[in-house]
Amino acid sequence: MVSPSSQDDSNVRSQLCQHLRFLYPEANAEELADSVIAIFDDFQPQIPLPLNQLWSEQDCLLITYGDSIVDGDVAPLETLDQFLSQHLQGAVSAVHVLPFCPFSSDDGFAVIDYAQVNSKLGDWSQISSISDRYRLMADIVINHCSSQSQWFQNYCDGVEPGATYFMEASAGDDLSAVVRPRASPLLRPTKTANGLKHVWCTFSHDQVDLDFRNPQVLLEFLKIVRLYLQQGVSIFRLDAIGFLWKESGTSCIHLPQTHEVVRLIRTVTDSFAPGTLLITETNVPNHENLTYFGNRNEAHVIYNFSLAPLLVHALLTGKTEYLKRWMMSMPPAPVGCTYLNFTASHDGIGMRPAEGLLSDEEQLQLVETVRSFGGKVSTRRTEGGGERVYELNVALFDALQGTVAGTDQWQVERFLCSQTVMMGLEGIPAFYIHSLLATGNDLDGVAATDQNRSINRHKWGWSDLQEHLGDDRSVHAQVFRELTRRMQLRRRHAPFHPNATQFTLQLSEPFFAYWRQSTDRSQSIFCVYNMTNQVQELRLSDLNLISTDVWYDAISGLRFDEQTSVLELTPYQSLWITNR
Repeated sequence: MVSPSSQDDSNVRSQLCQHLRFLYPEANAEELADSVIAIFDDFQPQIPLPLNQLWSEQDCLLITYGDSIVDGDVAPLETLDQFLSQHLQGAVSAVHVLPFCPFSSDDGFAVIDYAQVNSKLGDWSQISSISDRYRLMADIVINHCSSQSQWFQNYCDGVEPGATYFMEASAGDDLSAVVRPRASPLLRPTKTANGLKHVWCTFSHDQVDLDFRNPQVLLEFLKIVRLYLQQGVSIFRLDAIGFLWKESGTSCIHLPQTHEVVRLIRTVTDSFAPGTLLITETNVPNHENLTYFGNRNEAHVIYNFSLAPLLVHALLTGKTEYLKRWMMSMPPAPVGCTYLNFTASHDGIGMRPAEGLLSDEEQLQLVETVRSFGGKVSTRRTEGGGERVYELNVALFDALQGTVAGTDQWQVERFLCSQTVMMGLEGIPAFYIHSLLATGNDLDGVAATDQNRSINRHKWGWSDLQEHLGDDRSVHAQVFRELTRRMQLRRRHAPFHPNATQFTLQLSEPFFAYWRQSTDRSQSIFCVYNMTNQVQELRLSDLNLISTDVWYDAISGLRFDEQTSVLELTPYQSLWITNR
């Protein structure tokens, strides 16, 4: 530890005042800054890591609910820890445990009490146990909280804390341009001690939006950040952050004040807990998502939301043009920033990030194909009052059970290809637990909850899972073993550093390919993927391999000699052609 100098303390206070004056021009910024500093008064700044050491090719993230695996009366967080120890050592470096607090709906995203661990999952000691061995990522569900929270009960009763914590709307407010991810009514009539009020609910009427125009709400969430840091959390996912600040007459998404709140949280974590990472969850069109890097002063990491719909589209159609076009348009992440690459999540495959990248016809074909494979579709309300597809709800393994022509025998190969593409891209790869386990659509879960998203939120019994993973004939074992093998392979190759050079290769239509080069330029990897269910010929001369180097495929171990000129790639085969 290094004690902060008075100069450092003065600089932090000055930065906080700058943020706070912008957010709360009528308030006393100096007093608010002192309140922020007081929250972290016993957090001693450490010497921060250089920007090029925040992550490496060794990093890979697992996304899971605390109870994705259950074992009778054993605390699910303890079972998760056991699964990590037995099956994922040497494969993942970080774990995102989805909301683990007491909640009332949305599988954790309607938080009742941010300061507690849901007793059905375990307790803080089990959260800390995971953080002892992995970088731990936790959600700050910052836009809204549960209508069953004490804050909201206090709001209804007219007492603090809570009486002034929630976003209200009045009859004169212009809400015509509000962008939302749901088709439900925006406002919820609520009886309070001060009469009937209409509270803002971006997501559902059980998830009531907080009013960050009140600085006390900001201070409450900084206390939550402080608590989570104490418990070992080192990556914070700012959930639904784009909707945070609302103003009548605007779209109420990505407002300047929202970006300023992110910058303030970044200043706080950089100052009091260097090495802590911020990731913003903004399931929106690509150009909007990129703004959350800010000027390298907002998110360290942003989700690569467009990857999932474009990659699934390419694998279902065999067309790579849209995926290539997007790849070529993506800027390298700024220094000290990177992307989080993922192909599946607890929600679904977001379609908003495909807007402007896939035509309406291509999107419709994708939707109908996924539906034919048992998937569901969720919609959102548009500005004109209509509805549009918001996300595809489907287990990714089942989404890839065939092509637009129907099911075929290449499901496993197609799925492995999807994950291998994601693994090789610029950024940090993130695997949803049900992708690693090749879990299929949970239609029973959908029937039980009447929620489309339950289709990809299956709960495995620990003994049942162990039996499957121990059975060589099980598709779950086959996919899991090959994916973890490739995850471990990836860690050995410097060109897979999240910020290593990436260049899209212009091969023929059946192929999607890109070149990665290590930051010291000593190693190259040509990543080539057959995106079709047909055998395809690849001419190595098209890759311009340096003739003085020895080249081989890191995945299969196949070595190429001077006589090798043409390779036959089987359906959905992946190659990582490297010189080291």
